[in-house]
Amino acid sequence: MIEISQKQINRDNLLNQGVKLLMEQGYHGTGLKEILDAVKIPKGSFYNYFGSKENFGAEVIQHYIEPFIKQLDTYLEHSNGDALSALARYYRELITETEKQNFKGGCLLGNLMGEIGDTSEICQKALQSAVTRYRNIIRSALAQAQQQGTVRSDLTAEEMADLLLNTWQGALLRMKIEQSSEPLKQCCRSLLEGYFKA
Repeated sequence: MIEISQKQINRDNLLNQGVKLLMEQGYHGTGLKEILDAVKIPKGSFYNYFGSKENFGAEVIQHYIEPFIKQLDTYLEHSNGDALSALARYYRELITETEKQNFKGGCLLGNLMGEIGDTSEICQKALQSAVTRYRNIIRSALAQAQQQGTVRSDLTAEEMADLLLNTWQGALLRMKIEQSSEPLKQCCRSLLEGYFKA
């Protein structure tokens, strides 16, 4: 059995709290003291874990995307030879989750892209990395679906993955202002059930 050190537990707690507060309040609206108080870690200790708020933000971004990548991987591993349907099921689950959360939050990556994507080089690189990793899994799924004959082949899997990711991010923003999952459903209907199909 692998033992997890107290330092790793504290680090994970800080990252989890960072995801929660950055989703609720944004990067600039969240102070380090607030995060540290929530996880009961002295302020001076923070710099032993992350060095700066920017470094913390960059690590929160990677921490945030990890479960989504694992979840998408799981759907694709259990696709039963139908990658397009697995992708559609994955997005349906995301839509259900946003409905359960009453359309709050959206996507931390999208939120931070708008807030600090062009002002913090460290966070910009972390966002680029997270988006690229996520996009590459979508691309692999669409390439697999092309091989299975369910997705059109006159576009590259990468072009379609970018289109899906960009459209989904825009739909998440509209979801927040309209307090409705309809923009997300429209994104999936238009692309996964329409434009992408062979």
